[in-house]
Amino acid sequence: MRYLSAAQILLIHSILIDEYGGSHGVRDMHALESLERLPAQTAFGKQLYKTIFLKAALYARNVITGHPFIDGNKRAGITAALVFLENNGYRITSREGEVGRYAIRIARTEPSLGKIAAWLKKHSRKV
Repeated sequence: MRYLSAAQILLIHSILIDEYGGSHGVRDMHALESLERLPAQTAFGKQLYKTIFLKAALYARNVITGHPFIDGNKRAGITAALVFLENNGYRITSREGEVGRYAIRIARTEPSLGKIAAWLKKHSRKV
């Protein structure tokens, strides 16, 4: 399993800000650093987040709702989730604009981790 580092999430954010506009800057570096370990976390020898989609959902939810960046949290969060899935053999299959709309929905309604994972799974395919 290939997890994202804080440096990779920072790079994703920087590229998105350069490409689409907004302000560079980190508001909470600790939140980003915790994402390096969170998806792989175990308790009593068992993984807390058992599926690849739950792990991807952590990246999306924690960046989108945790606001570690000054700007661009929705873009960075959903993109981090998609990059994680792609790094691990999955590709998103949704229609154009659907991913962005779902990132906004995560920000507005804060669905459960399970619901985010289910959406990612429904809109992904193994490559």
